[in-house]
Amino acid sequence: MNKRSSIALLLALGALNGLPQAAQAQQKRVVCEDVQVKHTDSGDKNRIAGTAIGAAAGGLVGHQIGGGTGKTLATVGGAVAGGVVGNKVQKSHQDANATYTTERRCHEVED
Repeated sequence: MNKRSSIALLLALGALNGLPQAAQAQQKRVVCEDVQVKHTDSGDKNRIAGTAIGAAAGGLVGHQIGGGTGKTLATVGGAVAGGVVGNKVQKSHQDANATYTTERRCHEVED
């Protein structure tokens, strides 16, 4: 065996010897944590009804307030504002009646 072959063999053996350390440096471990999860009835038809009722009420109030050409604008503005308020009120009600569960979530992290 010549000098170059010997050096190549030593380098190869040294590289193989370093593999377990490199593999050990990239080990992953699992980290778990408990997370609170909120459950609401996403198919709640009352949210749509709250928006519609709010829009109708806002439209009626706007219609009473406006006069002349501003009456249409007041009616539309009242309906939009009422719809937003009705939607928010119903959302608040849903959030107050939500249920919570604790779920364990795990993921891998590298050391």
